[in-house]
Amino acid sequence: MITPRFSCSQNENSVVVSVYCPSVRASDVEINVDESLFTLHINPYYLRLNFPHPLQEDDEASAQYDPGSGFLTVTLTKAVPGQPFEDLDLLAKLLAPRPSESRSQGPLIEVLDSQAPEESVEDDLIAQTENLSLERNEILEAAENDWQLKQEVPEPLSSLKTTTQERYGFLDMYTGYFQHVGHTENEVNELGADAETCSPAERRTRRVRHEDGKWDEEHYMADFADDDYIQELIRWTHPHTVAQTDFAYTEEENLVMLRLPRKEYLVTASQTHHLYLTLLTLLFAYAYDSRTTQHDPTPESGWTISTLVPAFAALDPAPYSPPPPDGPPATFAPSELAAVFTASYRRALAFPLFRSFALAERCRADVAAVLRGGRRVVVRCLLELKRVLDRHDVYYVYSKIWVDDFCVWAQALASDDALLRLAAAVGALRMEKRFVGWDLEELEGLTRADGERADDSDDESEDEVERMLPAPL
Repeated sequence: MITPRFSCSQNENSVVVSVYCPSVRASDVEINVDESLFTLHINPYYLRLNFPHPLQEDDEASAQYDPGSGFLTVTLTKAVPGQPFEDLDLLAKLLAPRPSESRSQGPLIEVLDSQAPEESVEDDLIAQTENLSLERNEILEAAENDWQLKQEVPEPLSSLKTTTQERYGFLDMYTGYFQHVGHTENEVNELGADAETCSPAERRTRRVRHEDGKWDEEHYMADFADDDYIQELIRWTHPHTVAQTDFAYTEEENLVMLRLPRKEYLVTASQTHHLYLTLLTLLFAYAYDSRTTQHDPTPESGWTISTLVPAFAALDPAPYSPPPPDGPPATFAPSELAAVFTASYRRALAFPLFRSFALAERCRADVAAVLRGGRRVVVRCLLELKRVLDRHDVYYVYSKIWVDDFCVWAQALASDDALLRLAAAVGALRMEKRFVGWDLEELEGLTRADGERADDSDDESEDEVERMLPAPL
């Protein structure tokens, strides 16, 4: 079945679903409303939407088909007149499956009859006791005499592994995407042919080692000494960091959202916390590429974005600091945010063309501004990042195992309140140059000293030239 293009709007008492289904017979349309679940079937199209509040079928509900435009307009009545329906523009959230109902925590055994059988309960217990093994008899005797048997906490069973493959990607849901990596020109992959079998700890070790190997002091000092163009990039204003009062997704963005996977994510609180942290690395890479290209992606943008995200290049997502003993905090601690941005800063200073700590700081400010825009702006940035990756012959794989799911998750499960708290924490974060571990302050001091000596040398040369000139007549 084909999911048709659609859009949703609302008024005081109704929700209007506009569906593009050209060249169909209106008499064949099947519409069903089950509280908040709306389904539409008209061959070959099928649409299922989960609204945030219940609807009802009454005399006010209607469906009209315009053969000229190919649009079917369905008007649904709100069960509670005047109740606002949130997030009607987040198509992936509407298309997401209905959340699974939690299973009852009641007893697993149903008591059918509580009456005692004809035989004596005592006689039955005696008969069963006689069939017990010697060990069980000892336990019963110990219990009867109130002996204190030694008890130990059982050791947790190690997870059973039936394959050498390791999982990766969004919520560790993927395997097999790098089986033939040796036959593709993936310049980003830092794990090589071991991408499918590297453990998470080994991935992180290889990533850090690769960053240290790619770090170039002379490149950093050269960009620090001659930073006129970098300062121009820093002064540029990203359009998505400016508050928008009339936000609306474009037709192209809506089409991309319709093609996103429809999954139900059963995410724990710890996993949700880690997803927010990983989201920061994606937005940082997007901000760096957008700023250095001034929002006009180049053929190198796919490489730049994939290289700057540790979860792409080394399959190493956040968190990058040890978790607290009592689990992830309700808020975002400065230490864990600093660890996340340290990973992004190191890559921004070791790999791309422009290597500047000040530029990395400006990109972090962009991330905070995007987060302040809420889910809609975050999803727009993710869709733009996805478009860059999807156009590349190799790097599209990172869209499949990370960005697609992030686009769905951000619409359906991310919280605007959490994004605002995260934006405030990222904006207030104080990143120090010593965090990256490459003596940036010392290198900058040496660069300044070299510049001052060069200026003094130029002055002395000018004085020498003046002394050699003949005296004026």
